[in-house]
Amino acid sequence: MDAFKTFTGIVAPLDRSNVDTDAIIPKQFLKSIKRTGFGPNLFDEWRYLDRGEPGVDCTNRPLNNDFVLNDARYQGAKVLLARDNFGCGSSREHAPWALEDYGFRVIIAPSFADIFFNNCFKNGLLPIVLSSEIVDRLFEMVAAPQALELTVDLDAQAIGLPNGETISFDIGEFRKHCLLNGLDDIGLTFQHVDAIKSYEAKQQQVAPWLFTQ
Repeated sequence: MDAFKTFTGIVAPLDRSNVDTDAIIPKQFLKSIKRTGFGPNLFDEWRYLDRGEPGVDCTNRPLNNDFVLNDARYQGAKVLLARDNFGCGSSREHAPWALEDYGFRVIIAPSFADIFFNNCFKNGLLPIVLSSEIVDRLFEMVAAPQALELTVDLDAQAIGLPNGETISFDIGEFRKHCLLNGLDDIGLTFQHVDAIKSYEAKQQQVAPWLFTQ
């Protein structure tokens, strides 16, 4: 998992509450467990006018011009601005995979579904919970003709606005440490590889029958 670094990125507004994981990445794309290649099918049923299928090239598919990700102002967006209960529904980890593969690094919302919220941290995404009042204000700002860019500084736990204002956000120290150092569950385990090897060596002496085939 890549370490999370401070960046400035365009904000894409998804002005919908209760966006579930089937909308984020529809069920037909769950056959693959590669973690990559899901970006073109992010929000597939909203983004395109036809039905998407695994392995189909999305380059020439008809676009829904009313959907936010097809608006030229938000091309290359790294921050997704959403409403309450983002990521509800099934617990599929493909949802954060698709968001990350598309290019998003941060999702801002007043609330998230618990499992999706946890899955984001395990896949290098930063979900930020802000009050409904602040989110409303950001939606007003992002509606301007010129794209809104925010600077996200995880180490300082701060979001910088173009006018110089700063919005603080909360995050647990352990999750912050993991994102800053690019540590997923496997990476955390590898930090203890010497202790694991030492334990296995001792077990081979104490209970050798466990290691016979």
